[in-house]
Amino acid sequence: MRSYLDFERPLADLEQKLHELREYSTDSVDFSGEIKKLEKKATKLREEIFSNLTRWQRTQLARHPERPHTLDYIEKVFTDWFELHGDRNFRDDPALVCGFARLDGEPVAIIGHQKGRDTKAKVHRNFGMPNPEGYRKALRVMQMAEQFDIPVFTFVDTPGAYPGIGAEERGQAEAIARNLREMAALTVPVIVTITGEGGSGGALAIAVGNKVLMMQYSVYSVISPEGCAAILWSDGTRGPEAAEALKLTAADINELKFVIDEVIPEPAGGAHNDPAAAAEMIKAVLKNQLAELQKLTKDELVEQRYQKFRAMSMVEE
Repeated sequence: MRSYLDFERPLADLEQKLHELREYSTDSVDFSGEIKKLEKKATKLREEIFSNLTRWQRTQLARHPERPHTLDYIEKVFTDWFELHGDRNFRDDPALVCGFARLDGEPVAIIGHQKGRDTKAKVHRNFGMPNPEGYRKALRVMQMAEQFDIPVFTFVDTPGAYPGIGAEERGQAEAIARNLREMAALTVPVIVTITGEGGSGGALAIAVGNKVLMMQYSVYSVISPEGCAAILWSDGTRGPEAAEALKLTAADINELKFVIDEVIPEPAGGAHNDPAAAAEMIKAVLKNQLAELQKLTKDELVEQRYQKFRAMSMVEE
């Protein structure tokens, strides 16, 4: 059974009626006419709902429990996936999946946040919030990719790095800072795709790329709306209000220039509504962006990435 967000409830009722009509429709009792009418009505209603979403509603879509995660895209976009584990120092971190695969036959490195579906998987993946060992594992894979001259694809979907005591004791801030520095100097193409939540340094630690892409209903911000509301007003329930102030949607970020390079459209109703179509859209964009970056030399890749991030800031005197 599909999960529906609050603003999707009218659509949920229509689709439930459609499901019932299809179940009861037989050779002797034909509801095809009614089904077509309801399908047309559902399509129109979906367009109306999704053409006027608030920033908070887009944040809810980015967090949708059925939204595809990194492993879903790996399965549909890449082949020959081989996952690597551990940071060679402490342990493996299931919140970040890292390994190698092929994109239409070409070897690539893949790094991405992974959230769980059910309660057990969510706990195992720590809700997609990496510990320091996750970022160190990611860095190990990036360095291997550079050694073998393989492009790096990262998929961002995290509310942020894990803020637990153990994570801080093992050097969370240092691990993130090291990744920022090392990613800036990688001599291979780095393409970042924000598929869901792009939260704070936890996202940025694998998001220093030559190209940064956002899916249509993803969000990218220095803090979650609830965290922002808790700091500003000591009231986390004012998240919707904070979301409007943060301007964290793909459309908002795209207007800033320099921060992201392209917004990847999603199927009607969001990526969770048609994961296969969403994967095809991502694959087409990734191939185009990679082809563009492969025209650059190693020195040009580093310089392009450096200039891209330098251009995000402004100094007024």
